[in-house]
Amino acid sequence: MTLSHTTTLPRAADASMATSLVDDYREKGYLVVADALTSEEIGQLRAETARICRGARGSLRNGLTHSPQESDEEVIRQYLCIHFPHKISPLMRAQLAHPAIVRVLTQIIGPDVKCMQSMLFIKSAGKPGQAWHQDEDFIPTRDRSLTGAWLALDDASVENGCLWVLPGSHQHGVLWPLEQQDDPRFDCTDESQGFPWRDGDAVPVEVRAGSIVFFNGYLLHRSLPNRARSGHRRALVNHYMSAQSLLPWTQFAEGTYAATADYRDIVMVAGEDPYAWKGTTDVARPSVRPSGEGGCAR
Repeated sequence: MTLSHTTTLPRAADASMATSLVDDYREKGYLVVADALTSEEIGQLRAETARICRGARGSLRNGLTHSPQESDEEVIRQYLCIHFPHKISPLMRAQLAHPAIVRVLTQIIGPDVKCMQSMLFIKSAGKPGQAWHQDEDFIPTRDRSLTGAWLALDDASVENGCLWVLPGSHQHGVLWPLEQQDDPRFDCTDESQGFPWRDGDAVPVEVRAGSIVFFNGYLLHRSLPNRARSGHRRALVNHYMSAQSLLPWTQFAEGTYAATADYRDIVMVAGEDPYAWKGTTDVARPSVRPSGEGGCAR
């Protein structure tokens, strides 16, 4: 497996490395930090994934029923993605503010950072990928600060369906049109269209387990199906933005003006919340995304 360009986390006192990290992210739209999670942390998250799928952490909308006779391997391979696992798993919630994540986010977003979503991808052998899309299409921010943090719980390779990105595609600040597609390789029903890059311009983001991939909300990215004979490509993906900006995620607040809408089912991971006076809500519910029925970052 050929690893994507990676970096090590800069120490707080190393201002030059921090500046280089931010510049690299702003130019390419993504950044890979290797060895961010320890082997112990990876093992704990893998075990927690099985517990969540079994329903041991609480009910899941669209969840399946499993017998004690089923092995963890048999259970988890039935799932593609679980939305909002941090709602029922204290361990997954703790990962939202993992020190390795916070150290990078406070450099590329700013001092005040909030999280609004988590997704647990399992993507066992044979499971589909995600078509070209921009996360900002589904989680709109007023200041373009949306950032994904993709925690690799397994080695991610071209064979097992790693991320592919179009470097620099975020720089335009344009949300390209979404059109329905029916390619069986992809779970998403919508795909970005009309952008000036070709599939041949894409770069595979192959990383080792324990790496974290940070990517801009406007960056065009996708993944292909897991073509490996067996195994999984597990990843915990969290989405963040500046807490200094409102989050007009109006799908959760019908009847609210987009200009003043502010989704408040959030978790602060760094700094202060300028809108703390509004309080927070508990709206999102953990749910299973049925394979092949779309969703992207929705």
